[in-house]
Amino acid sequence: METIAVIDFETTGLAPTGGGRATEIAAVLVSGGQVVDRFSSLMRTGAWVPPQIQALTGISNEMLAGAPDAADVMCELARFTAGCPLVAHNAGFDRGFWQAEMRRAGLAPDPAHDFACTVLLTRRLWPEASSHSLGEQVRFHGLSYSGRAHRALADALVTAELLLKVQDEIARRFALDLGGMAVDHALAQAWPGRACEDAEGEAGLLRGRLIAGRPEKILSRGRRAGLGKDNPALSCPAYCSRRIPCP
Repeated sequence: METIAVIDFETTGLAPTGGGRATEIAAVLVSGGQVVDRFSSLMRTGAWVPPQIQALTGISNEMLAGAPDAADVMCELARFTAGCPLVAHNAGFDRGFWQAEMRRAGLAPDPAHDFACTVLLTRRLWPEASSHSLGEQVRFHGLSYSGRAHRALADALVTAELLLKVQDEIARRFALDLGGMAVDHALAQAWPGRACEDAEGEAGLLRGRLIAGRPEKILSRGRRAGLGKDNPALSCPAYCSRRIPCP
């Protein structure tokens, strides 16, 4: 049974390209419909945390002064998540910091570390929600934080609960047995018989199982599983620039 790692970063800014650095990381392992393990740590990068970020997260410069070195944290995180596809809420944000901090630590990319995004999945499944921010999705689904919002572990845990809601909703709405049935068209109603080639935050359904990966990898898995044109592996991002027929 595949294990998925749900991750969340707290940071000093909006993007590493603008000088932002990670201040805290958490990863929650999900397998068999439940959380099976967790990891979290503050990270010392030497970057200054602005007052507004300190107020939002509760992470101060003084706390980070005694935190483990960022490279050591990323090495431990790479071991903890080895072989797992990754899920995050607003995955483009977390992907950027993940890649930047991994590079700074001198770590090679793990081929399994493709990202899926719960923002995109919830937009597709629950378009009626007033917002698809994590806080609003927590309220919308009646979830609750285990700890302070805008701390990495609390956010990762509640995102894991949201991912389980996504899996349950797919099973309920499309009568899909996530335990072992062949691929159902499920979220492909918008693009019947198609997959999206150029997308961010992809996820797919293969043999009734939520998988994460870039569309070409999802299609490759589908071909290996013997799935044809009328029963494709699915990619379900909210946005894409091109669509291609499943071969």
